[in-house]
Amino acid sequence: MQGVIGAFRELDAAVHAVEELKKSRHGDVTVFMPTPRHELEEALHAEPSIVRRFTLVGGLLGASFGYWVAIWTSEYWPLVTGGKAVGSWIPYTIICFELMVLIGGLSTVFGMFYVSRIPRLTLTVGYDPRFSHGDFGVWVECAPDRIQPVEDIMRRNGAVEVRGER
Repeated sequence: MQGVIGAFRELDAAVHAVEELKKSRHGDVTVFMPTPRHELEEALHAEPSIVRRFTLVGGLLGASFGYWVAIWTSEYWPLVTGGKAVGSWIPYTIICFELMVLIGGLSTVFGMFYVSRIPRLTLTVGYDPRFSHGDFGVWVECAPDRIQPVEDIMRRNGAVEVRGER
């Protein structure tokens, strides 16, 4: 993987660089930032995260399991009280809700780690520790013949440092 990394001290400069790089279509753009910023997310035109699908599936599985285990238990060990139905779903809604929240929450955490690829066993190409301390980084994966135009775009938009990486 070959490309160019640019370090920016100002948020606006990084946003303008990302917008221009996206318009010029030189390659995939990745942004490193110390805190999430909606300006950069809008400039990247990021799609909604798929983590919410993990939450939905986990919640539905948890609710289904909650009803199933409660009704199965009452049918397996019936305790008839006052002629009431043994497998009534109304009192088991509490168990269903609790398991929906538990399994949905756990699947959300799993989905977040899975989508973020945590733990990352190899170092990320282009990452610099100063991107966690206040600077913004823009990584563009591009072919060797497009490195110079990408470097020019970054310098023109106020990059403090620009370098090619492999």
